[in-house]
Amino acid sequence: MATSKTNPTAPVTFDLPEDLLSKIEGVMKKKGFNSISEVIRAALDDCDFNSYKREEKDHKQISVRLSAKQRATLKRYSKSKGASVGELLRVAIDEMSVKGPARS
Repeated sequence: MATSKTNPTAPVTFDLPEDLLSKIEGVMKKKGFNSISEVIRAALDDCDFNSYKREEKDHKQISVRLSAKQRATLKRYSKSKGASVGELLRVAIDEMSVKGPARS
């Protein structure tokens, strides 16, 4: 479905997990859409945003003291992985809760 000159479009950039992008591509092939943009426009037209309820996890902001080396390591990985420092800290805490702490 091509957009007409009376209904111009504008670009919107956002990131998606790979599995969701695969779903979009599957819908595109199955339903005969010509582009990912068409799939997204159709999804927006069909979506019932009134019934949407955001799943929120309780968060609490904390402040911790790290060595200069740990802080530099976090910043380096944050840049190379394209992840926030907070996300990397959560990964480290999750891993520790599975493996157990390095010291007893």
